[in-house]
Amino acid sequence: MPTLEQRWAESRGPLVERLRDRIRADGPLTFAAFMATALYDPTDGYYVTRSDRTSRAGDYLTAPEMDPLFGAALAGHVEAGWERLGRPDPFVLQEHGAGSGALAAGLLHELVARRSALLDALRYLPVEVGGRADAILDRLAAEGFATQLEPWSGDDARAAGEPMVGAILANELLDALPVHRVTVVAGEVRELYITWRDGWFADEPGQPSDPALERTVTASAIELRDGDRAEVSLAAQAWVERAASGLARGWLLLMDYGGPGAELWGAPHPEGLLRTYRAHHAGADPYRAVGLQDLTAHVDTAAVRRAALGNGLDLVGQTTLAEFLAGLDAGELLVRLGGDPTTSAERYRTARGALLRLLDPGAMGRFIVLGFGRGMAAEPPLRGFDFHLSRG
Repeated sequence: MPTLEQRWAESRGPLVERLRDRIRADGPLTFAAFMATALYDPTDGYYVTRSDRTSRAGDYLTAPEMDPLFGAALAGHVEAGWERLGRPDPFVLQEHGAGSGALAAGLLHELVARRSALLDALRYLPVEVGGRADAILDRLAAEGFATQLEPWSGDDARAAGEPMVGAILANELLDALPVHRVTVVAGEVRELYITWRDGWFADEPGQPSDPALERTVTASAIELRDGDRAEVSLAAQAWVERAASGLARGWLLLMDYGGPGAELWGAPHPEGLLRTYRAHHAGADPYRAVGLQDLTAHVDTAAVRRAALGNGLDLVGQTTLAEFLAGLDAGELLVRLGGDPTTSAERYRTARGALLRLLDPGAMGRFIVLGFGRGMAAEPPLRGFDFHLSRG
C-alpha cells in the first residue's frame, strides 16, 4: 500500500488539488466526474498531457498503433459499405478517438494500393481531444492525402443541420468514456461516490445520482450481490445517441472490449472491471498516479445496443475482432506484405506478431465489433461481418 507521500509524488499535484477542493466545496463526486477530470481536464488530464500514451514507449497500444495492417484491413470494410450505400459523394469517414491517425493512414494507403474509386469521394474527419485532430490532418496531408481532408467541413455541415452520409468509426473509444460505479447495500443499488478522507480519495456509497443507473443495471440483467461492484457508462449510451442523431445514411462501426453486462459483472467479476494502464502494466487502483495513468472499463454491449436501436439505427453486424479481420482477409494482406521485395524482415516480423495478437481469441481477438446502420441493407452481411469461425 503506497504512503500518502508516494501517492502525491506519483500523481499530477495540481489536478489532485483541484479535485480535493471541489469535493470540499461541493461534497462527494461521482466516479464519472472524477474520471472525466482525470482523463480530460484541459490542463492536466491524462489524454491532454500524454501524447505518447498509445505507443511502445507509452502506456498501451491500440490495434491501429500495433501495425498498419489493421487500418489496411478496415479499408475493405469501408469500401464495401460505401458500395452498399450507392457510392455517395462525398462520403464522410468520421473517426472518434483517432489517436495518432494510424488507423486512417493504414486505411488510406490500402485504398491507394487498391486504386479504389472511394478515394475520390472520401472525406476524412478525425475527432480527438486537446486539439490533436489538426496534428492528424497534418500527418495525413504530408503522406499525400490532402484531397481527402480539405473539401468537407464537419463543423459547417453540423451547423447547417445536415447529418452526414458515411461511416463513424470508434475503436477503443467507449471504454475510455467516464463511468459511474455502483454497488449493492442491503439489497439496494447504491452509487459509489468519491470523498476526501485521511488526506486522499476514498469511496463512499450513496443514493444513485441518476435514475438511469439503476435502470441500466436492470435492463442489462446485471445481478449484483451485496458488496459487488460494477461500472455503468451513461456517457457511452449518450455518445451512441449523439452519433445516431448525426447520421443521415451510413453506419457506426464500434470496436471495443466488453460484452453484455450480465456476463461481465456480478458473480463473474464481483470487484468490477475498472482497470488502469501505465507503462504497459494493468492495475485496479484509480486513485494512484492521478492524471498520469489511463482509466478504462469494459463496455456493456447490451446497453450500447439498446441506445443504438432506440435511436433509429438497425443492427448490421456483430462479431469478434478475430472473425472480423479474418473476414477482411487480413492474412492475405500479410502474405502480400511478405511477398513485397521492399519489405524488410523486421517489418514482416512486426506485422506478423501484431496480426497474431489481433486474431488471438485470448488477446485482442476477443474484442467485440458492432455495426449499426441507417438507410442501408443489413443483408447480405457487410464484408467483415460475413465470416464466422467454426465453434467445433
